[in-house]
Amino acid sequence: MKRRFPWFSYLVVIIGGVAMVMPFLDMVMSSFKGAGEYGVIPYQFLPKSFSLDNYRDAFSQLELGRLFRNSVIVTVSVTVSVLVTSSMAGYALAKLRFRGRAVIFRFILATMMLPPFLLLIPVFLIMLNWPLAGGNDILGRGGDGGLTTSLLALILPFTVSGFGIFLMRQFMVSLPDEMLEAAKIDGANQWQIWRMIVLPQTKPVAITLGLITFIGMWNEYIWTLLISSSDPSLQTLPVGIQLLQSFLDPDRTMPIVMAGLVVSTLPVLVVFLLFQKYYVRGVVLSGLK
Repeated sequence: MKRRFPWFSYLVVIIGGVAMVMPFLDMVMSSFKGAGEYGVIPYQFLPKSFSLDNYRDAFSQLELGRLFRNSVIVTVSVTVSVLVTSSMAGYALAKLRFRGRAVIFRFILATMMLPPFLLLIPVFLIMLNWPLAGGNDILGRGGDGGLTTSLLALILPFTVSGFGIFLMRQFMVSLPDEMLEAAKIDGANQWQIWRMIVLPQTKPVAITLGLITFIGMWNEYIWTLLISSSDPSLQTLPVGIQLLQSFLDPDRTMPIVMAGLVVSTLPVLVVFLLFQKYYVRGVVLSGLK
C-alpha cells in the first residue's frame, strides 16, 4: 500500500495530528470567549473578541498564583525525590551483591501491581497519625490532623516509586561491570561510582522517568482532593480548577476554567518539549514499548 499510495501514510498522520491538536486549540480559543459564548448551538470555535479578562479572573477567582505555587512545590519535590531514590535503589539492586536482593526486587515489583485506590485509606491514616506532627505525640495520638495540614502530605506518599526503581534497575543491569571494577581499582567508593560514573550513563532514562513523574504529579487529583478537603490552602491546580466548575453559572465560569487549564498545561508542555529528545532516547534504550 505504501508503494501504490505513498500519500496514504501522510494522510493518516495528518488526520491523527489534527484530531489530537483540535481539543487543545479549542481550549485555548475558549479561554478568550466572553460570557454566553461557550457551549452555544451552533458551536462557535473562535471567540467574538479576544480578551484577557478570563485570565485575570482566573488569577483572582481561582487564586491561580497559590494553586500554581503548590503544584510547583509538590511536583518538583516528588520528581527530585523519585529520581534520587530510584537511581540509588536501582544501582544497589543491579550492581551490588547482598543477601535478599532478589526478594527485595520482587517485593518492589509486587507494589506495582496494587491499585492506587487500595492504598488511599491506609496512607491517609499514616499521614493523620504521623508522630510529632500537627500536635501528635510520639505515638501519633492527640493531634489535630498530623501531616494532613501541610504540603508534606502531598509529597511523602510519592517520594519513592516502584516503577522508577524497576526502570532504573533494568537499565543499570546493562552497564558493563568492568567499568565499575576499574573505578574500584582506582580507589573510588560506592558513592563515587554511583555519582560520577553510573548517573551520567543513565541520563536519558533518568530524564524519561523525570518526565513521567512530573506529568503524573502535576495532574494528580484524587489524593490532593482528599487531603485538601479540610484545608483549601493545600489545593493544587487540577483540584482548584475542577472545583470552580461547581459554580452556578457555567456559561461564565467555563471560559475562566479554560484559561486556568491553559496556564496549567503550559509548564507540562514546555518541560516535555525541552526534554523530548532525551525522552525518546530513554524509551529506546530502556526497551519500553
